[in-house]
Amino acid sequence: MAYFRECFRELFMKGNLAEVEAADIDVNDDGKKKPGSKGLIKLDETPAILPVFLLGDLVPFPGVVFPLVLENDQERSFFDYVQANGSNVAFFNRRLLYKVDSRHKTDKGAQVAKVGIYAKVLKSLRLPDGRSSVVVQCQRRIVMLKKLKTKPHLIVRVSYPADVYEGPEAALEPLVRQVKNKLEELVKNHPQVPEELQLAALNIDEPAKISDFVAQNFVQDPVERLQFLGTLSVEARLTSALERLIKELEVMRVGNKISDDIQKKVETTQRQYYLREQMRAIRKELGEEADPKTLQIEDLQKRLSAQQLPEQAKARADDEMRRLNLVPVESPEHGVIRSYLEWIADLPWSKKSEDKNDLRYAEKVLREDHFGLEEIKERILEFLAVRQLNPNRKGGIICFAGPPGVGKTSLGKSIARALDRKFYRFSLGGMRDEAEIKGHRRTYVGAMPGRILQGLRQLTVRNPVFMLDEIDKMGHDFRGDPASAMLEVLDPEQNPAFLDHYLDLPFDLSQVLFICTANVKTEIPGPLLDRMEVIDLSGYIPEEKAQIAAQYLLPKQLEEHGLKKGQVQIPVNTLNAMIDRYTREAGVRELERQIAKVCRKAAYKVARGEKPFGVVKEKQLDDLLGAPKYDHDRYQQRPEVGVAVGLAWTPVGGDVLFIETSKVRGTGKLVLTGQIGSVMNESAQLALSLVRARQSELKLPEKFFGEQDLHVHFPAGSVPKDGPSAGVTITCALVSLLTKLRVKPRLAMTGEVTLRGEVLPVGGIREKVVAARRAGIKTIVLPEKNMKDVAEIPAYVRKGLTFVPVEHIDDVLKAALS
Repeated sequence: MAYFRECFRELFMKGNLAEVEAADIDVNDDGKKKPGSKGLIKLDETPAILPVFLLGDLVPFPGVVFPLVLENDQERSFFDYVQANGSNVAFFNRRLLYKVDSRHKTDKGAQVAKVGIYAKVLKSLRLPDGRSSVVVQCQRRIVMLKKLKTKPHLIVRVSYPADVYEGPEAALEPLVRQVKNKLEELVKNHPQVPEELQLAALNIDEPAKISDFVAQNFVQDPVERLQFLGTLSVEARLTSALERLIKELEVMRVGNKISDDIQKKVETTQRQYYLREQMRAIRKELGEEADPKTLQIEDLQKRLSAQQLPEQAKARADDEMRRLNLVPVESPEHGVIRSYLEWIADLPWSKKSEDKNDLRYAEKVLREDHFGLEEIKERILEFLAVRQLNPNRKGGIICFAGPPGVGKTSLGKSIARALDRKFYRFSLGGMRDEAEIKGHRRTYVGAMPGRILQGLRQLTVRNPVFMLDEIDKMGHDFRGDPASAMLEVLDPEQNPAFLDHYLDLPFDLSQVLFICTANVKTEIPGPLLDRMEVIDLSGYIPEEKAQIAAQYLLPKQLEEHGLKKGQVQIPVNTLNAMIDRYTREAGVRELERQIAKVCRKAAYKVARGEKPFGVVKEKQLDDLLGAPKYDHDRYQQRPEVGVAVGLAWTPVGGDVLFIETSKVRGTGKLVLTGQIGSVMNESAQLALSLVRARQSELKLPEKFFGEQDLHVHFPAGSVPKDGPSAGVTITCALVSLLTKLRVKPRLAMTGEVTLRGEVLPVGGIREKVVAARRAGIKTIVLPEKNMKDVAEIPAYVRKGLTFVPVEHIDDVLKAALS
């Protein structure tokens, strides 16, 4: 209907068809002016020679009166010629094999359609904008026979084909009735058909005119219209007209249904809106409270106004608030927008707590909360001192690295208490989704910000202490890499403009004190580790564990179990036995569980009205805690040939390691057992090469290594073992086997050995010394360069131990073999 809407009103803008017929047409039969004459040009005037005006995509049909605007001087000259020569004109269209850009064109070389329209120029008009137009009446179809003249205008000879009826005209009556019925239905029900078109449609009876009427007003495509114009068979035109009317009716029905549905929805929404407004007005008149939606929006607006939002956040909040006022409360979008605005209103954009910059108070807090860890406490106080002198200093993110249960998380809490800041902890262990850190985008159902902004909203201040626990245990999969997302959180150059996916606004994290914890710092991604100040926490020695249990763990468990101080007392010797027999850890968690087990049994007695334990003696531990779980490899056996004692570091503390060797007849192979790693395997190969290089010094037969297989075994085969620090121990055990010299009693050793026999320093000296002391070792052979680590061990741990520093394997053999 687009063609009809644009063109038909222009055709009838001066009045209906009857008015056009009554217009004053001042022309004679020969085209000259005839005063007083009225009415249309007679249809029987059919000149054989006509001037041609070429049209583009405008395809008129017989019986149509339409205005034609003249765009240029050439067109005006053409119609001046037409009016001077009888007002007869022929309209032909170029072949519309593709869409024509211009409305009409008069290229003389253009290929034109065979069938055109013979028309009469009724009147010429001058338009307000200075252009000219002519009103023409299309009368009959014509066929171009021959071009007679091309300059100055195209003149052709034409014929007037008659409409073709394949049979009697009465045979078309059923088809005509179908077309008229469909046409009547369409013009009556179509919302965009004007009244004059309805009248014209109801007053057409001739089959040919009915088909042309349908084509003129309801066929939009210019190519289809031109094909319709070129069809002389009336039956074919009627069939095409019926198909077009059926299609238009179907389109109209679907369009009306869509319009009705939309109208119903609009009316329902408007009705609800009016009713809500009326309810609001009634409540106001009665002095009642406003409706919940209004109260919620007003409360949200007050909260947003109270916030000191950055400029970008304020602009976003204003935009979203305007959207919220326009969206109905029943719409799902209303809840999404309101939730987003509530997050903006609740985040601490400017609110922060005042720091308590008192180093003496911080020292007191650390001393109250933790026993020992003097070096760690000193480094923490230094860190706080720098922040006190320069609060705007970037960086300085602490990472506590050490075994489980040594107090990493509690140290973070102590720092928060020393600074009088709020504390928030969340575990990163097993986290695989980047959205846990940076949130989900608002396009997702149930989207919300990440854990960083959740914590800040919960604490209501922008400068808390954030404990990022187990940062070495983050994973990654198809959902993203949380470690990469943490870079923006921990990088001091990026976190002043941290961008959460949900909030989609920069938020300043530079005032947050981030503290991380890890068990194995080598598992932390390199870019993250580079942004941290790592403080290593080693395991506690038994004496420290006993003091921690007496001063912290036992009072805590008594309170949790509802017991009084005198009802359960555990002396230091009992605690030492509990540590030695029932725990095997670097921290104190298992020890706390054992103390809790004793307290539960005491609480059971008190609840039954029986007398509590009072002082728990060492001999009662078997009844209270069961059989001892660990022996800790206390060195009690008599030294044997081919056996040496090494010292090892484990994630739960130090341990002693017995290395056994034997020889059997064979082909010179070296057999290693005990679930050892590649580094320890290489250490054993290196030790054997070192021994073979000293074959003459050891006074071994020349073919000894070719006729004997050597077997080195590391007991506790279910426990994985690795590292280079057993090098000197393996070498010493092999030399003991081959020389039949026993290693001195109560002597243990540690150190890496090279192919030249040099002894290199190793790590974990503190834990190894504690393990040696626990196992009853009296003499420790260790690398010379590790003596500085020995000096840092408390004196009460070193008491009773002899340390033998060595630089070469010869020094080891001299000190160890007897």
